[in-house]
Amino acid sequence: MGTSSTPAARGVEVRGPSLFRSDEILTPAALDFVAGLTRRFSRRIEEALEQRAVRRSRYAAGDRPGFLSDTADVRAGDWRIAKPAPGLVQRIVEITGPVDRKMIINALNSGADVFMADFEDATSPTWDNLVQGQANLCDAVRRSITFEDPTTRKAYALARSIATLVVRPRGLHLPERHLVVDGRPVPGSLFDFGFYFFHNARELLTRGIGPYFYIPKLESHLEARLWNDVFLAAQEELGIPRGTIRATVLIETLPAAFEMDEILYELREHSAGLNCGRWDYIFSFIKTLREDPNAVFPDRSQVTMQQPCMRAYTQLAVRTCHRRGAHAMGGMAAQIPIRDNPAANELALEKVRADKAREARDGHDGTWVAHPALVPVAREAFGDRMTGPHQIERRLEIRDTTPAQLLKVPEGTRTEAGLRLNVRVGVQYIEAWLRGTGAVPLYNLMEDAATAEISRTQLWQWTHHAARLQDGRTVTAQLLEQVIAEEMGTIESEIGAERIRSGRFPEARALFTRLVTSPTLDEFLTTGAYEILEETDR
Repeated sequence: MGTSSTPAARGVEVRGPSLFRSDEILTPAALDFVAGLTRRFSRRIEEALEQRAVRRSRYAAGDRPGFLSDTADVRAGDWRIAKPAPGLVQRIVEITGPVDRKMIINALNSGADVFMADFEDATSPTWDNLVQGQANLCDAVRRSITFEDPTTRKAYALARSIATLVVRPRGLHLPERHLVVDGRPVPGSLFDFGFYFFHNARELLTRGIGPYFYIPKLESHLEARLWNDVFLAAQEELGIPRGTIRATVLIETLPAAFEMDEILYELREHSAGLNCGRWDYIFSFIKTLREDPNAVFPDRSQVTMQQPCMRAYTQLAVRTCHRRGAHAMGGMAAQIPIRDNPAANELALEKVRADKAREARDGHDGTWVAHPALVPVAREAFGDRMTGPHQIERRLEIRDTTPAQLLKVPEGTRTEAGLRLNVRVGVQYIEAWLRGTGAVPLYNLMEDAATAEISRTQLWQWTHHAARLQDGRTVTAQLLEQVIAEEMGTIESEIGAERIRSGRFPEARALFTRLVTSPTLDEFLTTGAYEILEETDR
């Protein structure tokens, strides 16, 4: 693998190959900026990950997440976050997607209020995806981004009115080994945040908005404090006014659900609210209570927002945010149009309408969709139930949320059909990810890393605890391996033998099998998959 020709500062090594426009992104000044953040914060990121391991050990021994006694004064205090920033006052519909050029244009033109450009769950972190993604966002900020489809020759460009751009960097756990500082990989979170902020912060300010972010997978308010310090350092280094950065935190881990007030407090001058990242939250629930035989989940399709634990979690988010003057964003509608079946498509849209109407009634200030076709559906559902740009001043009349409510395990059944669907989704998602695609349409849903994580952790949990299916069979490693073999045949019948031969299915199948039958649960499937990406690069 060749390396970039970009000259780097002392102690900085670019190990990724030179690509189209990489010299525009990996400039000496930008590299020096990201290196400075890395030297200042990489050890704190490592310490945060070490604390996650400590908590895992406690939970494995029978402890459970709970509200913190030493931050009770924060929860009881009378404080509010900063007022909404320009471009983030109305967020009724937010659309999410990867950072490829066509997606960025379509999302910004979709009619949504906000587009979250995703370097995390919807992007496979190939070197090409990361560098080109940064270049695409630079063009989007400057409104110069265009695209011509090589197959249809259709041209794409930005409309006059576009959504506000928000960027989601990778989580704290992911490294970026194509860039090394002082002999160690740069944290992927600092890579994604740093290059976007360096190249675009001033330009965004001249256009009347600012550098806005979504922060994923936090497990504690101390991790929010870490990000706040990153924001302060970045603004100071570039001479950007303090408080310019705004960040919405995804409450998508079970431990973080008990620290919503504290997370908002740590980020209060940079906060743009909280989001109920429902898919990762389900994944985290399974992962956090992995050793508890009484916490085995039913089929993923049965873990709906009507389950008591999910209701408690979202209502707590709304109540907490509104008390602090913050937006409380709803969860993702992952449905995509079913173009060859109008009846099935209308049924899917009705599910979206009902879900978004529930969020609006509950007091959410906006919601997420995965496809432009769902933007008007979600907007109508909210428009029927709220006036004005948000519902921040609305207060929920509910009792205090208890740990028991948040920790109530969803009820339902475990079925052979659910097991087989988990296999097909997990294998096909990993295969696409290894080919460089992080958002994959499967079975009329847009699957990303979060939904694939549910599929594989659920199967691991069923096997680990010898759970019984509805038909009485016990889920074992042997049964899973048999089903995986059978479902590979199903996948081949669906997509064709040539697609199987030309893809990366042997590696995906091997990784998925290991993930669901291992004695211990891997924290993230993307960690193991990243090792395979690295082997491909080498």
